[in-house]
Amino acid sequence: MNRCVPKPIEYVSYDYHDPIVIAVSIISGFCFLKTSIILGIFILFRDTPVVKANNQTLSFILLASIMMSFLCVFLFLGRPSHVTCMLRQTSFGIIFSVAISSILAKTIMVYMAFKATKPGSSWRKFISVKITNCVVFFCSFLQVLLSVIWLSTSPPFPEMNTHLYQDKIIFQCNEGSVMAFSMLLGYMGLLASISFLIAFLARNLPERFNEANNITFSMLVVCSVWVAFIPAYLSVTGKNTVFVEIFAVISSSVGILCCIFFPKCYIILVRPELNSKRSLVR
Repeated sequence: MNRCVPKPIEYVSYDYHDPIVIAVSIISGFCFLKTSIILGIFILFRDTPVVKANNQTLSFILLASIMMSFLCVFLFLGRPSHVTCMLRQTSFGIIFSVAISSILAKTIMVYMAFKATKPGSSWRKFISVKITNCVVFFCSFLQVLLSVIWLSTSPPFPEMNTHLYQDKIIFQCNEGSVMAFSMLLGYMGLLASISFLIAFLARNLPERFNEANNITFSMLVVCSVWVAFIPAYLSVTGKNTVFVEIFAVISSSVGILCCIFFPKCYIILVRPELNSKRSLVR
C-alpha cells in the first residue's frame, strides 16, 4: 500500500542527548561565568594602577560586551523563529562591534599616550576621555545602522529547506540579504584590522606596559578566526553552519578575554607587588 511518510525535521535543538549541544552550552555558560568573575575583580580593584592604566570605563564596556557575546550563543540554539532569526546575527554583530570599538579606543589611547610623552608633543591635546567615547559610539552606531537597514529591507527569516537532503528537512534561518550579512561581518573585520594595525605600530612601547602587545595578539586571534570562518561557513551545510557560527563567536570572544584580561588578572591576584605605579612605569 502506498502512503506518505513524513520526513524528519532537523535543526539545532535544546536536545541534551546531542553531545555538541551539551558542549556548547557548558562552554558558553562557563565562559560567561568566568567573564563575570573577571569583571568583579576589575570592579573590586578599580583603584589599582593596573586597572586605572587600562581605562576603567573601556575595560568595563569590553567585559560586558564579551559577556553578552557568550549569551548570544543561545540564540543559535532552539527551533528557528522570526524573532531569533532576526536577532542571531544582528545582536552579535552589534555587541561584538561595541567590543572591538572599545579595543580600538584603547589602542588609539595607548598610541597617543606614549606619543604625548615626548617633549613638546602636539599629541597631548588629543588625549581625552571624549575621544574614546566618540570612537566607541561612532563605530558602534555604524554597525547599528547597518543592522537596522538589513532588518528593514530584507531581514532573516525561518525556512524549511527541502532541497538540501532527500531524506530530511532542514529547518534553518535564511539570512535574507547576503550582501547585508557580508557587510555586517566585513565591518567587524575592518574594525579588528584597524585595531591590529595601530597596536602593531605601537608594539615597541616600553616592555612593562604591554597593553599594545596584548591587543595585537587578541586582534590576531579575532582576524584568524573570522578569516577561517568564511570558507568553513561556505563548505558546510545543514545545522553544521550553525555550529560553525557558534564556534566563531566563542573563539573570538575567548581570544579577546584571554589575551587582554588574563595577564592583568595574573598581576592583580598572583603578583600584587607589580600592581604599583612605580612598577608600571619602570
